[in-house]
Parts: sequence; structure tokens; C-alpha cells
Amino acid sequence: MTTNADDVWRLLAELIEAQKETERVIKEESQETERCFRETDRRFREQSEESDRRFEETRQLLQRQSEESDRRFEETKQLLQRQSEETERIIKQQNEKLNQELGKLGNRLGEFVEWQVRPAVVQLFQRRGISVNEFHPNISVKRFGEAIEIDLLVVNTDQAILVEVKSKLTETDINKHLERLEKFKRLMPRYSDVKAMGAVAGMVVPEEVASYGYRRGLFVLAQSGDSVVILNDDKFRPRQW
Repeated sequence: MTTNADDVWRLLAELIEAQKETERVIKEESQETERCFRETDRRFREQSEESDRRFEETRQLLQRQSEESDRRFEETKQLLQRQSEETERIIKQQNEKLNQELGKLGNRLGEFVEWQVRPAVVQLFQRRGISVNEFHPNISVKRFGEAIEIDLLVVNTDQAILVEVKSKLTETDINKHLERLEKFKRLMPRYSDVKAMGAVAGMVVPEEVASYGYRRGLFVLAQSGDSVVILNDDKFRPRQW
């Protein structure tokens, strides 16, 4: 019985010791858990503070970039505005200059017609054996929904020459004059029985354009000093409409 009591007390003591060890381990684990929690909380706060710091830096950076972009946009806008105003000013000056030049050119063309072509045209064709004796300037006709304008119409009883005058003669001018000649008798039937011919005149007549007019059967007149001459040679035979 004594031995059994000793065993019981010994067992009880072991249990108590085991309980104390368990409590010690639990306490240590609890302390370790608390320490880990505090460390985790510390790290979380640090990370949160770092995130806040980086966010604030990023926000400030974006704000500076936005302000810089706004500044550059405003500078670009002002620059484009100045360039646009300068371009408009230059265009306006060029248009004014062009209008002045066109005005001068128009005056020169009018003077060319008035003082050189008109006085000479009848005599020029008479020397070529075409006995025209009168001319009619600036004729405009509208009929049957069509229209033609003739700078000079040189005529006699059975012949008519339509003269187109340009500052610088081009092949396009010649082609348009050929179209004008096709319409002439239809739109001006009083001349339906005459032999119609065509002539083109220019203050400037390029050689290739003169050759083109020659080949298309037109008289080609050009300025020569203070007078006007017919460039066609004696072999030329005018086309008749």
C-alpha cells in the first residue's frame, strides 16, 4: 500500500511538473506569437507609411508633370497662335502684292491690246492677203445656253478672224480658242457665210506654244519691241471654219 501511495504521489508530481512545463511552453509560445504579431504590425505600419510616402511622391510627381504639361501646352498654343498670325500676315501681304502684280499685269495686257494689237492687226492681215478692213473689240455673246467672248473680231464681207490676246500664251489658251471658233458661227449666225479663221496673240509667246498654234492652223502674233508681228511663215495656210 505504501508503495502504491508513493507511486501516486510521484505520478501526481510528474503531472504537476508536466502541467507547469505545458504552461511554460504555452506562455513562451504566446509571447512568441505576441512578438511576431507586434513585428508584423510594425512591418505593416512601416510598409503602409512607405506606401503613403511613395503615393505622395507619385502624386506630387504627377502633379508637377501635369503642371509642366499645362505650361508646355500653353506655350505651344501661344506659339501656334503667333505662327498663325504671322502666316496670316504673310499671306495677306502676298495676296496684296499678288493683286498689285495682277493689276499691273492687267494694265500691261490692256495697254498691249490698246496700243499694239488693235492698231496693227488689220494691217498685219492685209499684208498676208486677207483684206479685212474693220475690227470689233470685246464681243460677248450668249445664245442657246452657250457663251463666247472674243477679244478682237477682225472682219470684211466674207472673212472673219477671231483674235484671242493673252499676257503669256499657253497651249491651254490655244485649245480654248479652238473651242471658241467651233461655236462662233452657231452663236453668231450673221457670220454663217464668212470664212472664219483664228489668231492668238501674246506679250510672251514660248516657242513651243507658237509651234503648237501654227500646227493647229492659227495665226500666232507676238510682241516684238514696240510692235506686233505675225510669227507664221509664208508657207502657212490658216485653218478655216
